[in-house]
Amino acid sequence: MSQSKSSSLALVVAAVGVVYGDIGTSVLYALKEVFNSGHVPFTQDNIYGILSLFFWTITAIVSIKYVVLVLRADNKGEGGLVAMLALASQAVKDKPQLRQWLLIIGIFGTCLFYGDGVITPAISVLSAVEGLEVVSPNFKAWVMPLTLTILMVLFASQKRGTGGIGKLFGPITLVWFLVLTILGLSHIVQNPVILWALNPIYAARFIWENPSTTFIILGAVVLCVTGAEALYADLGHFGKKPIRLAWFFVVMPALVINYFGQGALLLANPGAVKNPFYLMAPSWALVPLVVLATCATVIASQALITGAFSVTKQVIQLGFLPRLNIIHTSIKETGQIYIPVVNWGLFVAIVLAVALFRSSSALAAAYGIAVCTDMLITTILTFFVVRYAWKYPLWLCMASTSIFFIIDLAFFASNLLKFFAGGWFPLAIGGLIFIMMMTWRDGRALLAQSQRDHSMNLKDFLDMVFVHPPTRVDGTAIFLSAEKGTVPSALLHNLKHNKVLHEKNLFITVVSHETPWINLEKRIKTETLGNHCWQVELHYGFKNDPDVPSAIRQLRELEFEIDEMSTSYFLSRDSVIPTIGGGMAQWREKLFAQMHLNASAAADFLKLPSNSVVEMGSKVEI
Repeated sequence: MSQSKSSSLALVVAAVGVVYGDIGTSVLYALKEVFNSGHVPFTQDNIYGILSLFFWTITAIVSIKYVVLVLRADNKGEGGLVAMLALASQAVKDKPQLRQWLLIIGIFGTCLFYGDGVITPAISVLSAVEGLEVVSPNFKAWVMPLTLTILMVLFASQKRGTGGIGKLFGPITLVWFLVLTILGLSHIVQNPVILWALNPIYAARFIWENPSTTFIILGAVVLCVTGAEALYADLGHFGKKPIRLAWFFVVMPALVINYFGQGALLLANPGAVKNPFYLMAPSWALVPLVVLATCATVIASQALITGAFSVTKQVIQLGFLPRLNIIHTSIKETGQIYIPVVNWGLFVAIVLAVALFRSSSALAAAYGIAVCTDMLITTILTFFVVRYAWKYPLWLCMASTSIFFIIDLAFFASNLLKFFAGGWFPLAIGGLIFIMMMTWRDGRALLAQSQRDHSMNLKDFLDMVFVHPPTRVDGTAIFLSAEKGTVPSALLHNLKHNKVLHEKNLFITVVSHETPWINLEKRIKTETLGNHCWQVELHYGFKNDPDVPSAIRQLRELEFEIDEMSTSYFLSRDSVIPTIGGGMAQWREKLFAQMHLNASAAADFLKLPSNSVVEMGSKVEI
């Protein structure tokens, strides 16, 4: 019993470090940006109104929407926009047109995650290092170089994995939230009247008296809930209970106390509005606070980078991106991966963001639009899950999601006002990745159709071959084929050039599913084709790691034991030739051909032994 409690406590502490790093660092800039926006007159009533807006935004969006409702929508224990998308699309699979639209919406939301992945590390680390300006204005020139150095070290260390340092994330972030609480309480005690702002009447009055101003500043208010999506995304790592306990007993109290402490400081010292977070601390604590804040923002950034790796792997499995070089950084933890192209792509975009915007205040204008779009998409997908997967009555589905839809839509619309001030930046990143994903999906469909049009039925072909069988050689040949039941081009090339057929032949098709995990008992399907030939299907979810040799070792239907030393894997390496008047615009076909050319080898992705792989090339027009 005590061991179970200690394990639960460890999960709660780990959840504090990984799940809440992003939202935990929003105190550095959220309140500052509202009053520095130039739209809210600095008055006592407005301080109460804004704090009340903060509190009820956190309560409605994080506590009720994500912690209570969305966490229930797990896909076999997994969360995140990709898992929600898979759940929603499966729920409406009998409605193909609706399913197609949901897939497009969900994938667009996933693309915006990368835009968020660029802005979050940039604004978090930059806002932490800007604390040096409070220590001394002389440090201003060092803020950008130091920020870029910290980010460079962070991204360069990704290839080593986070297994060792990851154990420190929870305790350090726990200390961060403790410091937030102490700082906030120290000022609330001096000015306890600020707690009246917990009353929703203050938020309602502010909205009633300043409707247009409220609409404009919602783009800054939403900064207090950035990172809420991580609650759902990390569901599979920690489970619902630790995430909920960490929120209600650690994170939410610390955030609310700190925001109200900033408000109490502003009541006593209006001049502190230039940086209320750092000016809460006594002068002797400023440097240690900057160091701790920097550690907290690095941890928040690390969690987001890890999330980008995980999402990329899932999207590859779903067929929206080409195979990429994925390096496992831990022998024990399959989820700890490193994707070089994603890592350095994010870093280049972050350096560009820091150089382009140069301050956390300027980055705040770019921040929010991607987050709000993702929150809106999550609400839309949640409706279809509640309605079609859980089969609740329509009125209940509307009641449970419509209020959140209106709130998300208001935040989204407000953030659109920041489009030309920087909001275009994450949208441009997301839009570029969306074009690539849709081009890859459509290109793969065209490639598969072209191969089907020129392919032969495998069983009929083998029957014809064995009328006058070629020379049989010892060993096992494994032919990888994208389409079940069709003749792999590698088999045709082998017969044409080598004029032999192995004694035993397996024709394997790897099938990816819109579900996180496929259990081992459902992993393999086998069909006998005669003459020591078998058709094998290997089924994987988007969080499974495809491993063909491992799956083959589990085959029980075969009449022989596979000797790995005498087994050869035959793959077709297709060269895509764009054609005029094909299924896509010419530039998209050229883009697909380039992506196909640069995709990592199928042998690496499927974990085939490199010394046993034979690749045969062919050209395919699309």
